[in-house]
Amino acid sequence: MPTHPSFPERLKAGSSLLTAWCGLPDPSVAGILAREAFDAVVLDMQHGAIDFTAALQAVPLVAAAGKPALVRLPVGDFATASRFLDAGGMGAIAPMINSVEDARRFAGFMKFPPMGERSWGAYGALPLTGMEPGDYLQRANDLTVAFAMVETREALAIVDDILAVPGIDGVFVGPSDLSIALAGGAGVNPTGAEVEKALDHVLARAKAANKVAAIYTQSGARAAELSAKGFHMVSIGNDIAMLRSGAHAALTAARA
Repeated sequence: MPTHPSFPERLKAGSSLLTAWCGLPDPSVAGILAREAFDAVVLDMQHGAIDFTAALQAVPLVAAAGKPALVRLPVGDFATASRFLDAGGMGAIAPMINSVEDARRFAGFMKFPPMGERSWGAYGALPLTGMEPGDYLQRANDLTVAFAMVETREALAIVDDILAVPGIDGVFVGPSDLSIALAGGAGVNPTGAEVEKALDHVLARAKAANKVAAIYTQSGARAAELSAKGFHMVSIGNDIAMLRSGAHAALTAARA
């Protein structure tokens, strides 16, 4: 059950990768969505109900479909990133990275020396990748992806500095929180004009740094727009929204 060893390379290959987004605590949900045509599955431990145990149980289910599993961490819980990679996860998204020091600490837990300070314990990654310990140690830094979230004015102002941190592979935009920050808390509008301007800026800076720009969106239609804009990875909605949408479509058809 190999994970996808070329995931970071695919992120820079040209076309946007589309990921499922899971917050429900049953790991089988992630396994089911991995069997669809998504390129990866993100497990949301920040706002989702999925906890660390369920996230770890989801990793081999996602890997069995030949897909990489990523996790969005709880705020500031960088140590969980290392534990998730040890289990065979291929990447982590860290929310509220508002300083260069935040980015450095996150990268330190994501990468082995000399780039970072990740300690050895790849109990799940070895059987899932099929690598010997020495090979995994040498290749892991290039096979795992560290995304720093840009969702505040502070992060937006220093996006170049965040992207320049060794071990940070790219940025992941949270457009809803970014819209709240840009509006000074007056409202949430992830597709507003000021947010669009910010998205263009982040995307341009990531590409200038030869790094990856990723983003969350709430619909397939919006995902198509952001893919056309040039984002390397777009996460579409979440499992709860997909469940409700499917239920709504079935009921509408039944009652037509």
